[in-house]
Amino acid sequence: MALPKTPPHDCPLCPRLKAFRDANRTKYPDWFNGPVPSFGPLTARILIAGLAPGLQGANRTGRPFTGDWAGDLLYATLLKYGLAKGVYNERPDDGLELVDCRIANAVRCVPPQNKPEPSEIKTCRQFLKSELETLPNVKVILALGKIAHDSVLTILGAKISAHPFKHGVGYDISKFKLISSYHCSRYNTNTGRLTTPMFEDVVKKAKGLAQG
Repeated sequence: MALPKTPPHDCPLCPRLKAFRDANRTKYPDWFNGPVPSFGPLTARILIAGLAPGLQGANRTGRPFTGDWAGDLLYATLLKYGLAKGVYNERPDDGLELVDCRIANAVRCVPPQNKPEPSEIKTCRQFLKSELETLPNVKVILALGKIAHDSVLTILGAKISAHPFKHGVGYDISKFKLISSYHCSRYNTNTGRLTTPMFEDVVKKAKGLAQG
């Protein structure tokens, strides 16, 4: 099985992100501070497309959605619906395993203020594209947030205007089913844009589509 393409730990492709990463390595030398690799089995039928590592989350721990609020909601939901097993303890060595799903961020390095620039999203898209091209069993893509949603559409050659981002709405594109959710960030949950039942419903739908 071919492996998805991954950026090196000292990836130089995005100068602004590299500079921010280098500054964090000086400030927090014990943190991961690098492009965060994808997490989950290569045989997964569901690919969860996230946005980017959080500064004190995946950028610190080196595992997607690990160590911040978004991960608390995501992994609790995956555990609830049998898409993960073990215990999530906010550490990459907690033994948590994903079941039939894999997580890959649209942008691999932490951006300042959690806001990647369009050029950075475009540059990093090659790695998400590689996931979709090399993972043999992916049927469903669960995009968390509009940036991930639009990146997936671009990779698949689909028009964004014809497939607008809407929470819980699914599209059939090429051989994939794309379903999107508001990102499970603290901001979205604190403001009520995304509730736990709303997020659980989308994850449940994604699992159903993958098994259908």
